Amino acid sequence: MKVALVGIGKIAVDQHVPSIATSGDWELAATVSRSGTVNGVPAFTDIETMLIDRPEIGVVSLCLPPVPRFEYAAACLRAGRHVMLEKPPGATLAEVYALDALARDAGKTLFATWHSRMAKGVQVAKSALAGKKVERGHIDWKENVRQWHPDQDWVFDPGGMGVLDPGINALSILTEVLPAPVHLRSAVLRTPANRQTPICAEMMFSGGITASFDWLKKGTQTWEQRFTTTDGTSVHLLDGGNRCIVDGTEQPVTELGEYPALYAQMSHLIRTGKSDVDLSPMVHVSDIMTLARRKEAPAFEW
Repeated sequence: MKVALVGIGKIAVDQHVPSIATSGDWELAATVSRSGTVNGVPAFTDIETMLIDRPEIGVVSLCLPPVPRFEYAAACLRAGRHVMLEKPPGATLAEVYALDALARDAGKTLFATWHSRMAKGVQVAKSALAGKKVERGHIDWKENVRQWHPDQDWVFDPGGMGVLDPGINALSILTEVLPAPVHLRSAVLRTPANRQTPICAEMMFSGGITASFDWLKKGTQTWEQRFTTTDGTSVHLLDGGNRCIVDGTEQPVTELGEYPALYAQMSHLIRTGKSDVDLSPMVHVSDIMTLARRKEAPAFEW
C-alpha cells in the first residue's frame, strides 16, 4: 500500500521511515513537511496539494505535533484516505472523538497508535497479570528532554503536554497490561517558571498504582513498571516494556519492534475494515491535568 508521511521530524526519520522501508506491506510514496524530506521520495509542503495530486495514495500517517494534527487528519479522512495518528492522537479528547466519527462516516480506518504498547515484553506482562488482582504497582518513567526533544519548544507549549508526552507512553502500557482499569486519585505537577507544561509529575491511582515522571534525568534513562498481585506474582517491565521479568525470571519476548508492529497493525486494520481508537491513556492525562496540584519548578532553558 502507498502511504504518505506527514511531518518529517525526528520521530519520522528515526522510526517511521525505516519501519516503512523494511515492511513488505508498504511503500513510502510521498512526504508532506514545511522543510523535511526523505531522499528519493516526492515531497510536498502542504497536505491539500498532496491529496489532490496523489489520489492513488490511500493511507496517510501523521507525525506532526498534536496541536495542528486535527485539521490534517480531517482533511485526509474527507478525501477518502485511511489515517494513522502518532501518539498522542490529538491535542484534546473532543477532537479525536470527532475524527473517529469522521472515519466511521467515510468508511475509513483510523488508527490512534500507542507505540509503547508494541514494545516486545508488553503482551508477556499482560498475560502474566491476566486473571489476577494487582495489589500494588509503580512506574518510573524518567528521561532527559534535552536528549529526546532537543530545542523542540512545542513540547512546553499548551497542548505539548510536557513530561506527560513521554509519560503517556507509560500510561499506554499500564492501560494495556492491567487486568482491571484504574483511575487517578491525586497528582502533583511541577512546571518551570518560564514554561507552560510540566517537567516532573507524581501520580497516585486507584488499585495501589503510583507513578513518577521526570524529564530532567541524567545518565541512565529509566522506563520501568513493577506490579505485584495478591497471589504474590511479580511482574517487572524494563527498557520501555521491551524486557519482562516474571517472578525473577526473564521471559522470552516477541521480535518485532514497536514501529514495525504499528505498521503491521495498520495493514491488518485496513484489510479487515476496522479502526482502533483507544483513548484510555489520553483520558488519564486529561485527568492528571484536571486534578493535579501545581508547583513551580526552576526556569528551563535548552
